[in-house]
Order: sequence, then C-alpha cells, then structure tokens
Amino acid sequence: MDKYLEFTGIGKSYPGVKALDDISFRAEGGKVLALLGENGAGKSTLLKIMSGDQQANEGTVSLSGETLSLSSPAQAIKAGISVIYQERQLIPSMSVMENVFLGALPSKNGFIDYKKLRADTVALIEEFGLPILPETPAMFLSIAHQQMVEIMKAYRRDSAVIAFDEPTAPLTDTEISTLFRIIRELRGKGKIVIYVSHRLKEIFEITDEIVVLKDGRYVATLQTSATSEPELIAAMVGRDIGDTYANLSRNEKYGDVLLEVRGLTTDMLRSVSFNIRAGEVVGFAGLVGSGRTEVMRAIFGADAIDSGEIKFDGETVKFRAPKDAIERGVALCPEDRKEQGLVLWRSIEDNIIMPVLAKLKKGIFLDPKASEDLAINEVERYSIKTPTVDKIVAELSGGNQQKVILGRWTNKLMKTKLLILDEPTKGIDVGTKAEIYQMVCDFAKQGMAVIFISSELTEVINVADRILVMHDGEIKGDLTREEATEENVLALAMSE
Repeated sequence: MDKYLEFTGIGKSYPGVKALDDISFRAEGGKVLALLGENGAGKSTLLKIMSGDQQANEGTVSLSGETLSLSSPAQAIKAGISVIYQERQLIPSMSVMENVFLGALPSKNGFIDYKKLRADTVALIEEFGLPILPETPAMFLSIAHQQMVEIMKAYRRDSAVIAFDEPTAPLTDTEISTLFRIIRELRGKGKIVIYVSHRLKEIFEITDEIVVLKDGRYVATLQTSATSEPELIAAMVGRDIGDTYANLSRNEKYGDVLLEVRGLTTDMLRSVSFNIRAGEVVGFAGLVGSGRTEVMRAIFGADAIDSGEIKFDGETVKFRAPKDAIERGVALCPEDRKEQGLVLWRSIEDNIIMPVLAKLKKGIFLDPKASEDLAINEVERYSIKTPTVDKIVAELSGGNQQKVILGRWTNKLMKTKLLILDEPTKGIDVGTKAEIYQMVCDFAKQGMAVIFISSELTEVINVADRILVMHDGEIKGDLTREEATEENVLALAMSE
C-alpha cells in the first residue's frame, strides 16, 4: 500500500489573522498533488507546519496513519518530509557538495570522507545534468543553479514526502524539463509529491490532483485531467476573471521621450540602445541571463557603466548610486523582492516610507501621524491584506509584499516618472496578476513610463505596448505588440 500524508482540522492563527481554518485533505504516494490558491490562501503556512518550521494551533498531520509531532525542521526531515522553499536555504560559503549532504556527510576514520562526498555529488550533478562543480561555493552559483542544488539536497534524502514551493521561478526551460523528469521519477517510486505553483501550465503538465485553498480554508480536491483552466481559476479566485488581457484598460496617449539609452556597455552588456516615452509600457523579453536585469541595474545606478549615454527627461545623467536615480524620479522594483526589495523584518509602514522620510519630518523628528496615514493610504489603495500597517513584511504573502513595494514607489510623496518592474508577478497568483497588469496600465495613464520585465512570454506580449528582446547582453529586436508573437520573440531571444 502506498504511503499517504493527511492533514486533519489544521488551524493556525497569528495576531489579528486566521491563516488556516479547519484544513483537511490527503496526499497519496505515487501521485503529484498541486496545492493551489491565491496569495494569502494559506499554502506557505501549511508547508511550514508540514516542515516543522511552525506549529498548528489546531489539528494534526499524520503520515500513513501515524500522527506526527513536528517541532522543528530537523524532526520533519527525520520523519521523512522535505520541503524546498522559494527562499533558498543554502549556506553560501559552503561548497555544492557540502550543502547537498549537510547533516549526512560521509565519514572515514572519524573524518569527512571527501573522496566519497565528491563522487556521490558528481553522480547527482550528472543525474540532474547541471554544468556545475561539486567544490564550487554556493554563493558563486546563479540563482537558478542554487535552486537546483536545493532540489538535489532534498532528492538525495530519499524522503517519503517532498514538497516544492514555486520551484521553477528562477529556472530555464531546460532546467524545468529536468525537474519534471525528477518529479516523475519520484512519483514512480511511490513518493508523496506536493507541488505549489502559480503557473497553471505547469500544474496541468505535472500534477495528478489539485487541492484548492482560499482565504485559509479548504475549497476542493480536483482531478487534474478532468479540470479546465477556467474552472480552476474560478475555484481559486471565487469568480470568473474573464480574459485578463482583453479586459485591460490601456493608455492610448504617449508623451515625449523620457528615457534615452545609447551604447550602454558594462561587463555584461554590449552597446544597448533604446528609448521609452512617458505613458508607454515597454516590455523586456529574453532568456535567463540575457541581460535584462543588468540593463535596469545600470540605469538605476546600482552597477557601474563602462561606456554609453543615458538621457533622462531631456538631460544627460550619470547616476552613480540608486539614490541619484530615485531623486530624479526613477524607481526599481527588483527581481528578488525578498533579498533586494524589502526589509523583511520591518513593518509595512517602515518599508513604504523609506524613500520619503525627509518629507515626513516635523522639525527634526518624523511625524508619526503623517507616516501612518501615508502607509494606510497605500494599504487601502492596493488592497494589501493586513490587520495593521505595523505588521512585519516577512509575514505577508508574496503578492502583498509586491504591493508594498509598489506602494513605496507610487505613493503621493514620490514623484516617480520611470517605474522599472523586474519580474513583478513572480510567485503571484492569477487574481493578483490581473490586478498588477491593470496597475501597470494605470501607471502609464498617469504619465509614467513603465519598463516591464518578465520571463513569462505571454504576459510581456500582452501587457507591453512595445517589446525589446535581448540575447547575450544585446537588444536583438524591437517589436510592437502586434508583431510580438511567441515564435517571433523566441527566435530573437535565441538568435546569435
């Protein structure tokens, strides 16, 4: 008989918030079960309870009928449960092989057996088809390869239960194919596989069953093969969101050229040139490593520029640091919102008011009422789900964290003229994605120039007014929305 993991009456509360309420369902061995729901539905909280990182206030978790008492991640691993989170859990200074076998390092005569450690890691690397060396420190790997090392670490434990939380967000198509092959092998071995993703295409490709959560409650268990995408979205969101892209209210009037980039060259970029007008949404497409993020960091003053010219609002500018760019009205929502965009252990209010502290002073001190009012206004404007602006940002869902960043750069005290959004919908549910798409169009209507970067071709093509395609640090094409089919964009993205 295959093993099974069962949640019975799981409840979890935080001050002012009921995160989970009477969650009950079963995940069976030999199947891949998707855990689906909008941001804030309770998926991550449930995974943290399953991993021993948090404890439920009510209910039980059992494995094949045996009730588990999981007070720490170490206990969960010992019980046969591995969870691969969006946030990487690697030790940056340690090598790939030390991270993969952490807690189970092979020994010989009382010392670490590095020969066996290396050989075992090489075997895993070859099985995953990765171009990395076992001795390389984790900090020197790309984000995508760090994620694959996380997956290898869980895979080598041979756990009965393996849960993946948005595993493909940083991965290339080739790496995603490798991951899906590994998941199918796990399913074939009778493992219990739980898969969390907002990419519906992946859900239909790799899963057998789908458990839908909404607002911390169980909604339904659906058979993937018998479910359509509209049915799934309706179950998640509680309503029919229609054709997301067709329903967008777009800006039709552009202003003068706001940003002009000519011959921008860095260690990663080769003579990049483009412009964007006020009120225009320009999308950047390309494969992972094509240089999209590097262009934005150079413009924002975060990375040094070797040569080239940037004109902003009619003047040649040299932003030597992000502070210079912010003062001129340039804002960047970075690709990694947790590591680069937010101060996770500070409040919503603190994160929103950061760039406008000087404007919130009364004399030499911060005006607490003005500060709170500004934060409350952004919470209400963006419908951020929180009981108070004092809530710690780390405790918010991914979608609400993204809205906090948007509130920071678009509040009434900011004078943002150019808004750069780097992967703004990564790890965000379909309902919130639709909200963000309309926000982008609304920013453009307000006269902002918006740069929209996404690895999801469909959304770049349908949200942007114009699409620039990058490959190997160069812009290979400049397409209108009508010209930008997936085939045309991919051909340029893969061109030499």
